[in-house]
Amino acid sequence: MNEEKIKIGISQGDINGIGLEVILKTLVEPELLDICTPVLFSSQKTINYYRKLIGLDEFHFNVIRELKQIVPKKINVLVCYEEEVPFEIGKSTKEGGKYALVSLQKAAEAAKQGIVDVLVTAPINKKNIQTDTFKFPGHSEFLASYFGFEKGAMMLMCADQLRVGLVTGHVPVSQISALITEEKVADKIIHLNKTLKIDFGIQKPKIAVLALNPHAGDEGVIGNEDATIVKPAINRLKENILVYGPYPADGFFGSETYKQFDAVLAMYHDQGLIPFKALSFNNGVNFTTGLPLIRTSPDHGVAYDIAGKNTANANSFRTALYTAIDLHRNRKTYQEASANPLKSNPTKKQTSFRE
Repeated sequence: MNEEKIKIGISQGDINGIGLEVILKTLVEPELLDICTPVLFSSQKTINYYRKLIGLDEFHFNVIRELKQIVPKKINVLVCYEEEVPFEIGKSTKEGGKYALVSLQKAAEAAKQGIVDVLVTAPINKKNIQTDTFKFPGHSEFLASYFGFEKGAMMLMCADQLRVGLVTGHVPVSQISALITEEKVADKIIHLNKTLKIDFGIQKPKIAVLALNPHAGDEGVIGNEDATIVKPAINRLKENILVYGPYPADGFFGSETYKQFDAVLAMYHDQGLIPFKALSFNNGVNFTTGLPLIRTSPDHGVAYDIAGKNTANANSFRTALYTAIDLHRNRKTYQEASANPLKSNPTKKQTSFRE
C-alpha cells in the first residue's frame, strides 16, 4: 500500500537556544523519512549555520519557498525569511524572539490550511517572543487562540505510560486558588477522558485527580477547596467516567500510585510538572490536547547554558516527533471508526472536542 506520509510542520524555536540543534540531530536519522515528510520553517542560511556549528555535514535538505513545493522522502526547509540573522548563541535577544515567532506563525498557518498534518514546536523564550500581536504565556495558549479552541485546549505531559494534565497552566501561583472552580475541574476531567479515548486509543481510561491543598486539606484544617470544589466535581462525573481522588500529590507520586492510572489531573503547573520531569526528563513530551490537529513539543526549554556546545540531548524532541505521528494515527483511526457505523458501536454515542 502506497500510503502518503504524514507531513510534520516543525517550528525552529529560539535561534539562540538548543532548538535547532535537537531538530537537526533528529531529522538527520535516515529512517525518519520512511514514515513522515518533515517541513522545517526556517531559512537556508540559518540551517547552514547550525549544520556547520554542530558538525552535521551529512545533513542535507530541500529548500522550498512555497508549500506546494514539498517533496516526500526529503527534509524540506521552507524559507520564512531571507535576511542574514544575527546569532548570539546562548543569549536571549530581540532577534531570537522575532525569528521564533515568524517560524511559529508560518507553521501554524500551514497547519490551518491543512498542508501539514501535525505540528512539532521547538522551545521559545516566553519573554523575548512577546510583541503587540503575540501576548501569550506559551505555545499552547497561542495555538488555542489561533485555532479558536481556547476553552478546550489543555497541556498534557506524556512519557511512556505517565500522562499529567493541568487544570491551570501558565498562571502565577497567587492566582491559582481563585481559578479552581467545580465547573473548571469537571470540564478538565471530561476533556482529559475524551483525549485519552480519541488520541491514545484507551477505551475506558482511569483518571486520578490531585488535591489542591497539602494532605487534601486534612478535613478543612489546611483549606476546604478539596472538599467543596474538587471532590464534588469528581462525584458528579463518576457515573460515566472512571475518575478518582482527590489524592494528596506528595504521597501519590512517592508511592507510585500514578502507575495505576492512565492519566493524572494536577491542579497547577508545578504540582504536575515537577514530579513528571523528575520521573521522565529527556523522555517527556508536551501535547496540547483539544486542537483540530496534533501539536507536541519537547519537555525542556531553550537551555541557553548549553546552546551551541553540541551537547544537547535530542531524545525529548525525537520522542515528541514520533509521539505526534502516533497520536495523529490514533485520532484518524478514531474518526474513521466514528464516521463508519460498521466499524463502531452503533449503540454508543461518539464524542468530539466540539461537544
